[in-house]
Amino acid sequence: MLDLDASREAVPPRDASTLVLLRDAPGGGVEVFCVERNKKSGFMGGAVVFPGGKLDERDKDPAWSALATPPRPAPAFAPDEDALRALAIAACRETLEEAAILPLDGARLSHDELLALRARVARPSRDTPPKEHLLDAVRALGVRLDLAALHPAARWITPAAESRRFDTRFYVARVAADERGLHDAHETMASFWARPAEVVRRFLAGELQLAPPTHRTLEILASAASVDAALAETAGACLEPICPRLVPHKDARGDTFALVLPGDPEHELRELRSPGKSRYVLRGDRFLPEDPPA
Repeated sequence: MLDLDASREAVPPRDASTLVLLRDAPGGGVEVFCVERNKKSGFMGGAVVFPGGKLDERDKDPAWSALATPPRPAPAFAPDEDALRALAIAACRETLEEAAILPLDGARLSHDELLALRARVARPSRDTPPKEHLLDAVRALGVRLDLAALHPAARWITPAAESRRFDTRFYVARVAADERGLHDAHETMASFWARPAEVVRRFLAGELQLAPPTHRTLEILASAASVDAALAETAGACLEPICPRLVPHKDARGDTFALVLPGDPEHELRELRSPGKSRYVLRGDRFLPEDPPA
């Protein structure tokens, strides 16, 4: 899933965005939309993730200012509104491509209309331009993206030991209770709605694979009584970058490696930036949340 090498010279991370889609669950709590990445993908292959991907140059197009609501302020995400807009646009675009869901201002497309729109902007491959860019498609439809619906929630940077690095801004957004969503059968091979606690349970049981940022996000959302409560909690979340550090880990179970987070005794930043255990220890093929060894 990851290609970690402690001796690797760090490469600059690429800007990226991901969108955590939430709806109120029957009987209380929330459900989150998850997709499973293609096992052939070079990064996070086979892992269950939230829709997202890297920034595209046309996400920065000034024309978006007339085709989208202003993004929510988040100085820790980007220095100005133009950069914030581009990051939120990327989150929306990738969510349409990977999940067939798109936040719109004062409008809503049916599931079939979203699938048709996705087909218009689909990329033949990740390295080729789309048939039609989302900006042009949105303009032709006479709608606007609702960037204000995206609530900044966290910022994770891929460890320096990883060969492919991303500086990913995590957003949370509410969707309608009857929103379906659907993976693209290209980058993502499966999709589902589930309670966060159930996804975490399946991960700990070895039934699916999660990266630390995905696990931590689900862990935090598991306690939310509603989407309103989840969005209120993100309003107070730390948005400063979280960049895990790869370190050797030794305990009674033997020698392995761990990804330590800010606040861990072996991380250079002593400030806790995310609630929960301070490290993810490699056990078999999974990084599991644990406390530092005594």
